[in-house]
Amino acid sequence: MTLTEEERARLERLLAAHEAADAEEQRHLAHVREFCAREADPFDRALPHGHLTGSAFVVDPNGRVLLTHHRRLGIWVQLGGHADVERIAQEVALREAREESGLPDLAFHDALLLDDATPRLLDVDVHLIPARGEEAAHDHLDLRFLLTTRSPDAVVRDARESKALEWVELDEARRRGDPGMRRAIARIRRLLGVA
Repeated sequence: MTLTEEERARLERLLAAHEAADAEEQRHLAHVREFCAREADPFDRALPHGHLTGSAFVVDPNGRVLLTHHRRLGIWVQLGGHADVERIAQEVALREAREESGLPDLAFHDALLLDDATPRLLDVDVHLIPARGEEAAHDHLDLRFLLTTRSPDAVVRDARESKALEWVELDEARRRGDPGMRRAIARIRRLLGVA
């Protein structure tokens, strides 16, 4: 499959509008932009060296963030994963977050919406996924969004994806996270006005 002209233009606009938080994220963003310019379908899981993924940090009305204890990787991360039929990054992130959380009312956070209600990126991160079975090690070029819910108690864990789901304070999420996750949490703090 190849991205349509419209899908490619949307992806390019999304990446061009993102302002990296630091030099590390700037390197990730440059890598993702180069990768997307080179690949006919950057979401294609069959690409041996990597592919785009979409993920979401979900916050509740109390400013907590929902983390999943990833079944395969054994670490605490935000919700997200691979494209299925979608070729629009925010659609991937939203579907994955709904599937992994069971939350019916997820919406993109107002703080990262353009005037036309198009969501902007929260963060961009490139990280290595270890080899497993027949699958070689490869990069996830992760496009991260910020979602909200008004019904955090409606969360339902997908046992195929997650060992546990937990609402945690931002400090705890930062403690559990890798450098990319800590960078995203710092941006969430600023957007929510949390000291």
